[in-house]
Amino acid sequence: MKMSKPAPRSLKLSVFIPTFLIVAVAAIIGLVDNELLIDVARDIFYLTLSDFAWLYQLVAVAALAVVGYVFCSKVGNIRLGGADAKPRFSLMSTFAMALTGGIATGVVTYAVNEPIIYMGNVYGEIDQQAFAPGSGESAVFALARSFHNWSFIPYAMYAVVGMMIAYMHYNRHQRFSISAAISPIIGDHHRRPAITAIIDIVSVLAIALGLASSLGAGVALIGSGVSREYGVSVGPSTWLVLVAIITVIFIASSVSGLKRGICYLSSLNAYLYYAMLALLLIIGPMVYMLNLSTTSIGYWLNNFFIWSFDTKELGGEALVTWWTMYDWSIWIAYAPLMGLFLARISYGRTLREFLMINWVLPAIFGIVWFTVWGGSAIQWQLDGTLDLAAIIREDGAVAGLWGFLHQLPLAWLLVPATILALILSFATAADSMSATIATICTRGMTADDESPTFQKILWGVSISVIAYVMVAFGGGEQGVDGIKYLAAAGGFFVVFLFVLVLAASVRALIYGRESAIATARPKDASSGSTAASEG
Repeated sequence: MKMSKPAPRSLKLSVFIPTFLIVAVAAIIGLVDNELLIDVARDIFYLTLSDFAWLYQLVAVAALAVVGYVFCSKVGNIRLGGADAKPRFSLMSTFAMALTGGIATGVVTYAVNEPIIYMGNVYGEIDQQAFAPGSGESAVFALARSFHNWSFIPYAMYAVVGMMIAYMHYNRHQRFSISAAISPIIGDHHRRPAITAIIDIVSVLAIALGLASSLGAGVALIGSGVSREYGVSVGPSTWLVLVAIITVIFIASSVSGLKRGICYLSSLNAYLYYAMLALLLIIGPMVYMLNLSTTSIGYWLNNFFIWSFDTKELGGEALVTWWTMYDWSIWIAYAPLMGLFLARISYGRTLREFLMINWVLPAIFGIVWFTVWGGSAIQWQLDGTLDLAAIIREDGAVAGLWGFLHQLPLAWLLVPATILALILSFATAADSMSATIATICTRGMTADDESPTFQKILWGVSISVIAYVMVAFGGGEQGVDGIKYLAAAGGFFVVFLFVLVLAASVRALIYGRESAIATARPKDASSGSTAASEG
C-alpha cells in the first residue's frame, strides 16, 4: 500500500481556533455572569440526559457487547502492528497509564461519598425503592449501584474507541485520528477536511471542558480538605497555589513525553493507589467489606439488565438522570481523546491484551476500590460510628471523604496521602489529555510522534486558568457547576460520534471478522512508516 508523504507538523487552525475560542468564551461568561452560565448549561444538560437517556443506555450496553465479543472471540488474537510487533511498555506501566489517565479524581472523590449518598437517600436516590434508607438492603444496593457506575460499562466506552483507533492506525494503516476510527462506515469521507475538523473540534471541546471541570472540582475538594484538617483559610490565594502546583506537575510531565514523564508519573500514582488500598484494607472492617461486596455483586448481577436499560422510569430521576446518565455522558465525552491515548500506549498488544489492560483490569480495580473505601464508610454509617450522610447533607456531595478520613486510626497519614493522590490523579489525567489535545491540533501526527511543546503548555495553562477562574470568582465548589454541566452536555454531541465508532467496530471486527483476522498476519510492524499522514 503506497503511503503519502508526511505533512509538516503545523498547527491545524481549523480545529485550534474555534475550540480555543469556545473554551475562552465559556470562561469569560463564567467570570462575568456565572449564574447565567450555570442556568443555560443546566438546561442543556438536563434536556440531553432526560430526553436522550434511552440513547445513552443503548450505546453503553452496545459498547459492553462489542468489547465482550472481541475479548472472547478469535478477533482478540489480532496483534496491533502485526504479528511481529512488540509492546513498547511493560504490562504494569501500560496498566498504570491506562488506569490513572482515565479515572482522574473521580474514584478518590466518590468511593466514600457515592455509596453513602445512595444509602442515606441524601438527594432522593432511593425514593422509588422498596427498602428504607439506612437499612441493610440499602447498604447492599448502594455498593452494587456504585459497582455498576464505575466498572465494566464505563471502561468499555474508553476501550472500544481506543481499540478502533489503534486497529485502524496500526493494522489498516489509516491516519492516527478519531475520524479514521469511523472510516469502515463512512469510507474515504473521513479524510474530508470539514468532517475531520468537526469531529476533532467536538472531541477537543468535550475533553477541555471536562478537564477544566475536573480540575476545578478537585481544587475545591482539596481546598476543603486542607481547610478542615489543617485550619488553612481557603480563598483565591489558596486555590491559586493549588492550581499552580497541579499545573506545573502535569505540564512538566506532558512536556517530558510519553516514555518518561507520563509513564513515570502514572506509575507513581498507581503505586500510591495500591498502598492506600492495602493500608485501608488492613485497618478497615475487612470481614464486613468482603461480605458486603460479595452480596452486592450478586445484587448487581441480578439487576444488571434492569439498571442497564432503565431511563429513570424505575429508578427515578435523582438516581438515574443525575448519577448514572451524568456518569455516562462524562465517560462518553472523554472517550475519543482517551481512546487516542490508549492507542498510543498499546502498540504490540493483541486486542485481547488491550482489553484486559484497558477494560477488565481497570473495572476490577474500581470494584476493589469501592469495596474497601465504600464498604468501610457504609459499616461506620450503619453502626453509628460516624454519620457521613449528615455531613454530606450539611457540607455538600463530596464532604463525606474528609469526615471519613478523619475517623481513621492513621488519619495523620491518610489525609495527606489522599490530598497527594488527588493532585497526582488529576495531573496524570491532564498530562495525557493535554498531550492528546495537542496531537489533534497538529497536522501529520502518528502514534509515535510527540506533539509540539508549545501546544502542550498552551492547553495546560488554558485549562488551568478556566478552572481557577470558576473556583476563585464563581463561588468555590459552586463555581465549577457551569463548566461541569457544559462538560456533561458536551458528551451529548460526542455520543453521535460514539455511535459511529460502535458501528465501525461492528463492521470491521465482527461483521468483517475474516478480513480483520487477516490483518494479524505479518506485514510491517512499524507504525510510523505505514501510517498515512493527514493532508
